Amino acid sequence: MNLAPAQLQEHLKRGIKSLYTLHGDEPLLVQEFADALRAAAREQGYTERTVHTVAGAHFDWSEVLASGGSLSLFADKQIVEIRIPSGKPGKDGSVALQQIAERAQGDDSTLTLVLLPRLDSMTTKGAWFGALESFGTTVKFDPIDRRNLPQWIAQRLHQQGQRVAAGEEGQRTLQFFADRVEGNLLAAHQEIQKLGLLYPVSGGASAELSFDQVENAVLNVARYDVFKLSEAVLGGQALRVQRMLDGLQSEGESEVLVHWALSEDIRSMKRVKDALGAGRPMPMALRENRVWGVKEKLFERALPHIGETTLANLLHAAHKVDGIVKGLKQPDWPTDGWQALQRLAGMVCSACTAPLASSRTSRAPAGNFGP
Repeated sequence: MNLAPAQLQEHLKRGIKSLYTLHGDEPLLVQEFADALRAAAREQGYTERTVHTVAGAHFDWSEVLASGGSLSLFADKQIVEIRIPSGKPGKDGSVALQQIAERAQGDDSTLTLVLLPRLDSMTTKGAWFGALESFGTTVKFDPIDRRNLPQWIAQRLHQQGQRVAAGEEGQRTLQFFADRVEGNLLAAHQEIQKLGLLYPVSGGASAELSFDQVENAVLNVARYDVFKLSEAVLGGQALRVQRMLDGLQSEGESEVLVHWALSEDIRSMKRVKDALGAGRPMPMALRENRVWGVKEKLFERALPHIGETTLANLLHAAHKVDGIVKGLKQPDWPTDGWQALQRLAGMVCSACTAPLASSRTSRAPAGNFGP
């Protein structure tokens, strides 16, 4: 059984199940969901709790199997937590988890909680995960993307009795907040709590936060990764791309890795464009070139407006930047790797947002990115 995180409270009203599997790469959301499950379980008499962290290929699963079948003299019900940080239980673990899942059926004395990171599609098709899903309740935690982050912040502020101003000013405040905490939900939660301490609610009335209050209080704790950067570039989000590149540089990310992400997108666009020119339908061309998910929609929107000359210029620019990030100098390009990456990203951003007429020009525009 699959359960959406937002359905937890309604689910708990119908009673706790004996087996839950939580997986995803948002530690805050997983932690809050697990805490709510534990609290509900304690109210129903689950007074004992054991935690097993699976570490290494030689982990002894016999202790985990034994704990599920034994209670202390002082407890009638227990919680058994199995944490698998790697998401890979191994051969012995696969067998053990299938046994645990089958044994959980009708077991009113043990609540088993399995905590996993984000899993790829191949892992979720494994026998052990299938058993957990078939015999228990599975909850997947997807990241809060940048588009939905302002709304998430507003909801969290509302929960502690705070709000931003109505209209454009409030939206500006939420967008600023989101820019400061993007990619770091746990830190976002901490910054929201800090606002609750700095500007406490008094008299039961909702406290309105001004832009200046948020700007002065919220630290810049955003974290970025090259895959989110890729989506922002293809989406033509120039200001966000510049901010993300600055963040990646300050975090010590490898210039070579950032260049790989940008150049791989350029090469993929060229392959898909060639396939379209050969008569392939867009869905088939994207599938054949392994373009899925968010990127699929971005390619569908951008490629019709990008001409062959523009793609050729982007490929040539990516080749030059490849040399720059490896220490070579290129005529008419910045010698600094990050400045060159800013320029390349700007060219892709402009190409993905330019009308068809501009894509026929001899050179892709560079945008407002660096020299």
